[in-house]
Amino acid sequence: MNNAQCRKAYVSVNVDVDEEGTIHPCFIRWKNGIIFRIDKILYKCRASSKKVGGGGIRYTVLIRGKESFLFHEGDKWFVEAKESS
Repeated sequence: MNNAQCRKAYVSVNVDVDEEGTIHPCFIRWKNGIIFRIDKILYKCRASSKKVGGGGIRYTVLIRGKESFLFHEGDKWFVEAKESS
């Protein structure tokens, strides 16, 4: 049985900004070029990552039917990337 460990992974994010200046993340792009479309933003709040540290604005997003957290920390974006030990 694998124990899932998490690491802070900075990612590129394509966003839309509406006329009121609200940011809507649309796509996440990993360093290896894989792109994931954000199907839906479920929730947005100021929060910290309990798994990898850091924080800022946390978006709870739906990608391929699974909920994930996407964090906007200053000028950067990161996710809690899972890796097995």
